[in-house]
This record gives sequence, structure tokens and C-alpha cells, in this order.
Amino acid sequence: MLNYKKYKRVPVVDYPERQWPNKEIEKAPVWCSVDLRDGNQALVEPMVVEEKIEMFNLLLRLGFKEIEIGFPAASQIEYDFLRQLVERKLIPDDVTIQVLTQCREHLIRRTFESIRGVKKAIVHIYNSTSTLQREVVFHKDREEIKEIAVEGTKLVKKYMADHDGEVILEYSPESFTGTELDFALDICTAVQEEWKPTPEHKMIINLPATVEMTTPNVYADQIEWMNRNFKNRDTIILSVHPHNDRGTGIAATELALLAGAERVEGTLLGNGERTGNVDILNIAYNMFSQGINPGLEIENIKEIVEVCERCTKMPVDPRHPYAGKLVFTAFSGSHQDAISKGMQALSKRTDGIWEVPYLPIDPSDIGREYEPVVRINSQSGKGGVAFVMDTFYGFKLPKGMHKEFADIIQEIAERQGEVAPEEIFDEFKKNYMDRKEPIHFRKCQITDRELDEGEFATVANVIYTDHGQEKQFEGVGNGPIDAIQRGLEDALGIEIRVLDYSEHALHSGSGAQAASYIHLLNVKTGETTYGVGISSNITRSSIRGIFSAVNRLFY
Repeated sequence: MLNYKKYKRVPVVDYPERQWPNKEIEKAPVWCSVDLRDGNQALVEPMVVEEKIEMFNLLLRLGFKEIEIGFPAASQIEYDFLRQLVERKLIPDDVTIQVLTQCREHLIRRTFESIRGVKKAIVHIYNSTSTLQREVVFHKDREEIKEIAVEGTKLVKKYMADHDGEVILEYSPESFTGTELDFALDICTAVQEEWKPTPEHKMIINLPATVEMTTPNVYADQIEWMNRNFKNRDTIILSVHPHNDRGTGIAATELALLAGAERVEGTLLGNGERTGNVDILNIAYNMFSQGINPGLEIENIKEIVEVCERCTKMPVDPRHPYAGKLVFTAFSGSHQDAISKGMQALSKRTDGIWEVPYLPIDPSDIGREYEPVVRINSQSGKGGVAFVMDTFYGFKLPKGMHKEFADIIQEIAERQGEVAPEEIFDEFKKNYMDRKEPIHFRKCQITDRELDEGEFATVANVIYTDHGQEKQFEGVGNGPIDAIQRGLEDALGIEIRVLDYSEHALHSGSGAQAASYIHLLNVKTGETTYGVGISSNITRSSIRGIFSAVNRLFY
């Protein structure tokens, strides 16, 4: 049994006068993307400058007006990235750049160096304030922790005096959710009094759920209590920065908005430390589904997913709200029937209101498609064709192959309309599995050859036919695929490279066979294609895949 007694409950807020349960979200908050900072620092492979610029441009297209680009004082890559944005004039006049820094003079000085030439910047300072961190990390009391924040504010004022552009101060009591409310208010007030914001020139106070510690209602109580007890409330923009440690980041954010938060920091699709930051898109689509303008240009979820996956090297879960590939797909027959009937009823309505069982929004509003039964036509995407191949026939096509094969099906669909699953499979066989001429693989013998000092090479002796004429070659490499590649190059006078290789067993009902996929490059022309081989022998299936690709590329 789990030892649940080793954990203690986080105390709730004694706040019976709470008002947020009776409120509704009526408008979108100010959105601040932290993809390039919080999201990036959580990646196994952090984004390089070119990827950051691609992500930055995506954020601009989506309509973000506040973007935290990083911690330039702590990272040369992030410093250089910001300087590129400035020097290449990539920051629109209506977009505010946010930079993060700790409350240390050399870091704040370096931060101001990084924002030279930026017309409007948010300088975001922070220090950890929770009881736990004060005791076990910093070994400082409340007054000492407060002094760090106040001194950081003074330093921002100092370096701001010689800065040409506009500077907005943001202060975060990091680990706010583990901080006593009276102390959180005390330290935020101290920063406020030092900075002296006005209704015309507000400061941002950001109350992060750096670690989600309890149920969302408690976070809402904390936000509302702070909101109601701030001095000179009209000089403050109240911001939240939730994480998703308990899986309730969305709920916590939405309740925080009810409690008075005006601004939300988060990431696209919830990327971030541990379980991630709050997913801004999820909240925005939730608002959209309730008839509220989310204030972002998020009509094309496919593009957003593609850019995010490419830049972060992280896949989006197929069940991810709104963005996942399967969220608008019904596998249950009863669900499919209900949706079909709902669509029929919708076509007869005149009020323009969307109401369809199992579909909270119209998928087409965000660039998605829905078909109650898997059907492929000229409007179908590469994912649909791949879905048919996997679901009906057990072929799990590599991602890079999806578009190549889908383009073949697209041409047929444009001529005849809908393409049935069996027609799709027939085209797959014709274009890949049966692509055996004019270079036809017959048989192969694989052996190891001992080299000097106990090293071995793989030798492939291959018998094949070239336009019906039987021939033979020997290839030597560091494995069967490499040996076959080298042998084919010499025999045919071509220059090729295997870019990628994957294989899998075909699922039950197909026998004990393996499918191999070879991504092949014609070095001279730069053209690429895929080849497919099927065999009960994995090595043989991969060789067939190489020959299939060679025939597709050169003949």
C-alpha cells in the first residue's frame, strides 16, 4: 500500500468572503507567451537560434503582444537571440518583449545591455519566497528575502535611468503557492512602494503557481485575497503563471481569472518544466467554445502543432485537448451515429449556433476535419491516409512518408472523388511493395569479414536482375543496409544515401512478417523517396525496401 502518511495536506485559505464562485469569465486576459524561456528551458534539446526565431514568428502570427524571450543575462544563446531580434528589426512596434532576471546587480546590468534598442520591454525580476525555500535553500528570514526583492527593484530603477526605451517592471514572488499570504502581500507591497507605479504606468505583479500544490479553488482564494488587499490596486496588473504538477493547471488558471487575474503567462500546448506550464491554447479555445473572443489568431491548430513539434522536438499527444489528432474522431459506432444525426439537424437550423453531440466546437473553426466514418477524398490530409494504412492494414508509415503517399492518393481523389480503403492499399502495393522492376532483388548472402585488430565488416553478396538480365554484386559496410547501399552504388553507378530506416511487425492476421521503410536520397539531385519491403525475414524486408526506393528514384 502507498505510504500516504508521509505527506501532509497543504492548508486551505480561511476565506469565507470569497466571491469568485459567483463570477463568470467574460473576456480574454492579456496573454504572455513564455515558450521561449520557460518552455525552452524544459526541453531535452533546447531550441537553437533559428528555431527560436521560427517560434517567435509563430507567436507573432498568433497575435501575442507580450513574449518572454528568455534569460539573456544567464545565457549567451538567449542574449544573442535577443540581439538578433533587435538588429534584424524583427520586433513589431506593438509587441512588448519580456526578459527574466534574478535580483542581482551583474545580471540586471547585463539584462539592460541585452535590451538596447528595444522600444518597450518588461523586465521581470523574481526571488523565491516560500517557507520551504527560505528554510532549506536560502536560510534567510522574511526580512532578508524581502530585502532581495526591494534591492532588485532599486537596481532596475538605476539602470533604467540610462535606457532609451520604455521599461515595465514585473515582480514575481516565486513559489507563491507555498508562501504565507501575509508575507506574499508584504513583499509585493514593498516592491510596489519602491517602484511607485501609477494608473498610467502600471507594474505587473505575477503570482505564480511555480509548483501546483493543492486544488484549484485554493489558488483562486489566494489570488482573490491578494487582489482585494493590494494597495493602490489601479496601479497593478495582476498576472498568474500556473504550472500543471497536479494536472489542474487549466482549472487553476480559469478560477484565477474569476478571482481577479488580468494576465496569464503560459505556453503553447503546455510545454514547460516537469508536467509543463499552463496551456494557453487550451484556455483560449475553452473561451472560444463559450462564445468569448480569445484575442488570439488560432484558427489553424495544425500549423501550430507542426511548428511546435518541429521546434521543440516533442510530439503532441493524440488526446491533447483541441490539438490532438484524435480529439475529433469517434471510434464508437453510437458516437458516430449521434454525430451524424447532430450534423443533419444542424444543417436545418438557421440560428447559426453550433450544437452537435460529442463535438464541443466545430472542428473546421480551428482547421480540423471530422468524418464519422474513415473516408478519404480530395480534402483529406496526410494523416487520414496514414490512419487508414495503420487501422485497416497494420502499416505504421514513418511520419516523413505520410505526405509522399498522401500526394499519390490526392491525385486519385481529385480525379474520382472518394477513395476507399482497399483502393488506398492497392496504390500502396503498386507504388512501394511491388515496385520491383527494373532492378529486381533475388537473393542475398550476408556474412562477416574479419578485419585487422579483431574488427569486422558486413559483406553482402547480392544476386539481382537488371531489366531482366541476372547480375551480381558484392557490398561491404558496417551493417547489412550500409553494405547493400555501397554495393548498389558501385553496380549501378549511382550515389545514394539512406536517410532513415524503420521497421515493425505487422499485426495479427498478417502472419509473422515485418515491414521495413527506407528513406533514400539521390545525392546528385537531392531528390528523396521511400521504399517498402515486406518479408518474414527482417534483413530481407529491409533489402527489398532499398530496391523499392532505388526503383522509385531512378526508374
